[in-house]
Amino acid sequence: MKQIIASLLAVFLTAVSAPSVALAQSGPLRIEITEGVIEPLPYAVPDFVAESAGGQQLAQQIARVVAEDLTGTGLFREVPREAHISQITSFGSPVQFADWKAINAQALITGAVSSEGGRVVVKFRVWDVFAGTELGQGMQFAGTADGWRRMAHKVADQVYSRITGESGYFDSRVVFVSESGPKDQRAKRLAVMDYDGANVQYLTGGNALVLAPRFSEDGQRVLYTSYETGMPRVHVLEVGTVQSRILQGQDGVMSFAPRFAPNGQTVVYSLTQGSNTDIWAMDIASGGSRQLTSAPSIETAPSYSPDGSQIVFESDRSGTQQLYVMSASGGEARRISFGQGRYSTPVWSPRGDMIAFTKQNAGRFHIGVMRTDGSEERLLTASFLDEGPTWAPNGRVIMFARETQGAQGSSSLYTVDISGRNLKRVRTPEGASDPSWGPLQ
Repeated sequence: MKQIIASLLAVFLTAVSAPSVALAQSGPLRIEITEGVIEPLPYAVPDFVAESAGGQQLAQQIARVVAEDLTGTGLFREVPREAHISQITSFGSPVQFADWKAINAQALITGAVSSEGGRVVVKFRVWDVFAGTELGQGMQFAGTADGWRRMAHKVADQVYSRITGESGYFDSRVVFVSESGPKDQRAKRLAVMDYDGANVQYLTGGNALVLAPRFSEDGQRVLYTSYETGMPRVHVLEVGTVQSRILQGQDGVMSFAPRFAPNGQTVVYSLTQGSNTDIWAMDIASGGSRQLTSAPSIETAPSYSPDGSQIVFESDRSGTQQLYVMSASGGEARRISFGQGRYSTPVWSPRGDMIAFTKQNAGRFHIGVMRTDGSEERLLTASFLDEGPTWAPNGRVIMFARETQGAQGSSSLYTVDISGRNLKRVRTPEGASDPSWGPLQ
């Protein structure tokens, strides 16, 4: 299983140095891998055992969501159920490892589901088939019947973590702009969904244009820009109550591109006065604000580092849109983008090691990543219009919006991992743009 974990992590971590692997001889596994590409790990997920009357369908559904989560990463390949030799009929029965070896399943996930009085309990185990041992200990989650998908995501997060050694991202939500209608008269409203596009809930109506929603660190609030008053103003919405209010600000000026600080108490945003746009910070409780930039140019799209000490933003102070980093208190900024083309919408990785961005060059748009000093720039996508990256909670996957060309073009959400592999569309009921990935729940 050490080789399995090393191979899985190799797809994520790339660097200019030669590959290296460090394995602990005892205790928790510690691996450092700097380069590599792998084949997906074959695994098996038999239908979970129904331990209560009428629970068979729910047991099957939970097992299917677990499999979809894992396979969707591009790191795992499910062995088809019709190839299974053994059948899991009891959660506590011994595993017939030889039968799973015969179909080349390197990992096995077994589980059971019970349901009574609207309460559901899901328990599971993860097995290293070729070693014939259990990975970690059995675990269970409990909740209401309507939360069964979330429990399935939690199981998948645990499996992912035990095999890769990194935290998962399945039990998370994304706030985004849902779009409907023709391209020249598109209605936009805020919506929130599970990371995989399920359980969509609408947070605003379609009577006012809304843009750029951003989750708080705890996932309980959303900042966004609304034209409800006739000009762009920053609003904050409580997700639980779906109540929103305009943040205090100067009357008669445009404010937009908001984002929470990691402490959840400060908001950084852009404010336009005359022909100049600068970055400001506001204390949410008091409404007190301070100006962070004062260049005769357009500064926008600020994003905090995970520790709240720095801000990355885009500016045209050099003549074209480029990326800059400054202290969270303002002051002198240093440019970090030097490639060809224009850079925009930077966002700091939750790990603190990388910055994702949108790049426009030679008539194409790209989603890319770079180190926080601007080194090791890498483009992950290319299309007519890719924009607005947002990081998964574990910093290994990026979601973004892609718009197709022409009068009938529409916007959809896609994900890609930071190696540029596993590009796939996130299915939503309508068009979608401006995603913001929230924390693990």
